[in-house]
Amino acid sequence: MSYQGPSRRPTQRLPVARVPTAPPPVPRHPQVRRPPLRRPPPRRRPGRILATILGVLALAIIGFAGYVDRSLQRTDALADYPGRIAATAGTNWLIVGSDSRAGLTPDQEARLTTGDEAAAGGGRTDTIMLMHIPALTGNGQLTLVSLPRDSSVPLAGHGRVKLNATFAIGGPTLLVRTVEQVTGVHVDHYAEIGFGGFAGLVDDVGGVQMCPTEPISDPLAGLHIPAGCQVLDGPQALGYVRTRATPRADLDRVVHQREFLGALIARAGSPAVLLNPFHSLPLAVDAPKTITVDNGDHVWNLAGLGWAMRSLSNGNAVTETVPIAGFGPVTDGSSGVLWDRAQAARLFDALAQDQPVR
Repeated sequence: MSYQGPSRRPTQRLPVARVPTAPPPVPRHPQVRRPPLRRPPPRRRPGRILATILGVLALAIIGFAGYVDRSLQRTDALADYPGRIAATAGTNWLIVGSDSRAGLTPDQEARLTTGDEAAAGGGRTDTIMLMHIPALTGNGQLTLVSLPRDSSVPLAGHGRVKLNATFAIGGPTLLVRTVEQVTGVHVDHYAEIGFGGFAGLVDDVGGVQMCPTEPISDPLAGLHIPAGCQVLDGPQALGYVRTRATPRADLDRVVHQREFLGALIARAGSPAVLLNPFHSLPLAVDAPKTITVDNGDHVWNLAGLGWAMRSLSNGNAVTETVPIAGFGPVTDGSSGVLWDRAQAARLFDALAQDQPVR
């Protein structure tokens, strides 16, 4: 038996350990940056914005009102005196248009045809009106009564004088005192405007429309206007409220004064003036410098007067002249206007008691 050597087995291959392969790389894409988170805008609060606007407006109005109040000219018109009439019902204003030329240059005096104050015998009053504003709880009527400047009134130490002479003798204080004594109505407020100031206010509002039924020509007042509706400028308006070149002279003049006052107030309070800065700003600046009030009066008192006077233009107020009985001599030998005592007493008693006058 032959030796065949060691037997050979088929070669066995050992299993090869498989090394796990790495996953294919993920393709990189550009990194997308997310926008930063934005806070939502604050919610608008209309109420707060409106309150801020109203607050600013209120401060502006208060500041302007303070400026106007400080600009007003003042006088001690309502000084107390022994035996003064106690306060009566409602509110009463004495409204005076004086012929003062204070502050006017010679050129302005010529333009307004006012003449020289010294030559005219000193400052007097061309317009004297008593304005009664009823109490809210009363039964009275808004009433504007003209007191003719030539009214014959008693004055201690002077006999009988014309009403406007009391202004020349003792200024606003004596005028107010005399009006209270002859009417029995307590005066609560006083307002006065001179020639130059009146004409300036009319020009500030762009003129005032009046409708005279007859032409008027008065060289002394510098007035020459035709009949019919027309816009009067400052000098023409001044002549219109001063002229006596009409059939009833002073009695026509007081009617013109009441009519013009109502038209002027209506014009000043109209949108055409209030919304036009070329009218409203000059008016706001000039008015307080040309109006004289009592020491105790303020701009809010004038605002109340202006608001009440709006009724003059819409016919909701009573306007009349104190009842007249005729004419008679006064101490200086000239002729004065005599009141109808009985009718005048009824008129002023109604005002003092805040009762209807008609």
